[in-house]
Amino acid sequence: MPQGRPSVVPDDGLTTRQRRNQPVLAVHTGDGKGKSTAAFGLALRGWNQGWRIGVFQFVKSAKWRIGEQTVLERLGKLHEETGEGGPVEWHKMGSGWSWSRRRGSDEDHAADAAEGWAEIKRRLAEQTHDLLILDEFTYPIHWGWVDVEDVVTALRDRPGRQHVIVTGRRAAPELLEAADLVTEMTKVKHPMDAGRKGQRGIEW
Repeated sequence: MPQGRPSVVPDDGLTTRQRRNQPVLAVHTGDGKGKSTAAFGLALRGWNQGWRIGVFQFVKSAKWRIGEQTVLERLGKLHEETGEGGPVEWHKMGSGWSWSRRRGSDEDHAADAAEGWAEIKRRLAEQTHDLLILDEFTYPIHWGWVDVEDVVTALRDRPGRQHVIVTGRRAAPELLEAADLVTEMTKVKHPMDAGRKGQRGIEW
């Protein structure tokens, strides 16, 4: 894409503006670090545009509060107080979803994943958010907790101009096929290879 120009212009009857404003389904996958980090970076861009941001974390423990959550939630409060940016919602599956207000157990992971996906489908249908980040959502799909065909159909047929980012390793081929943008993070070198554990500001 030299100078930001596409290499191919499809004969689809759309204007350049219409084509530019189509919603994007993005997948960040691969074994390298940075999949979620890149998604949250896009959330910051979207907030600055006044988008309604919805983050849904499918695997990380609800007790683990990453730095991006603190920042985005504060930006959401800034929106409430001043009108700047857009609203922000952040939900975690780890101990039961935020909206359910109940504590989940280790045995309930599959049911919790299904509940989360059902809520996301409802929000997609109602166009609740302008940008949805489904963090580590590839794993419930890979483990069979959520039906991949149902996911692909709902994301492909979502109404309006809703952008969706799915992160996680081992993304299903069907999801990659449906996506508009796929980025594979490839690990070349990592501090853990030298026995170094995660640290503040880098991992959380």
